[in-house]
Amino acid sequence: MSRFRLAVVQLFVTKSKAVNLSRAQELAKEAAGQGAKFVVLPESFVSDLVLKHAEKIPEESTKVLSNVAKECGIYLIGGSIAEEDGGKLFNTCPVFGPDGKLLLKYRKMHMYDVNIPGKIRFQESKKLYPGNSLSMFETSFCKVGLGICYDMRFAELAQIYTRKGCQLLVYPASFNMITGPVHWELLQRARALDNQVYMVTASPARDESAKYVPWGHSMVVNP
Repeated sequence: MSRFRLAVVQLFVTKSKAVNLSRAQELAKEAAGQGAKFVVLPESFVSDLVLKHAEKIPEESTKVLSNVAKECGIYLIGGSIAEEDGGKLFNTCPVFGPDGKLLLKYRKMHMYDVNIPGKIRFQESKKLYPGNSLSMFETSFCKVGLGICYDMRFAELAQIYTRKGCQLLVYPASFNMITGPVHWELLQRARALDNQVYMVTASPARDESAKYVPWGHSMVVNP
């Protein structure tokens, strides 16, 4: 792995898709202007993961991200968006190279189904379909492996990526206010330490007025 600068964008996700896209562009360009070669956006940075907000790839959001990556000459890891494909909804992370081309898209594999009585009940599997493949890409700096949020909980995924030569793991993620204080930092440090890789997470900023309140605390952890 060679040295490079990586930027993690943590932003408020509003109800306006246009505002969210505009803000993401602005912050990605700002990061690139400060020397970042990689920019990582948060999970669900454009809108809620519901079918009415979903897009095909390529479409509006990914076209914007492609243009930003090309204009700035950066690797842009596009957090995650609601992707519609064949009437199915996926939580998908698109990645663009410095030439603006779509390098790959990763669909979240592990659905977050949890029921903690009196605290939180969340069932992603009722509205989302899981992905079924790994996503890695080579750069001149290192090889990168991708996951999204709850994928972090599954140590085997990080182990497989490491065995396949990844030195950097990136997980756009939006933990909640119940599991965040307990698992957020612990899981990231464990994945980095056990596999001797760098671990990066990008979260939406905490909005106490939102229906779903993200824990925040985006992180970069070294081996």
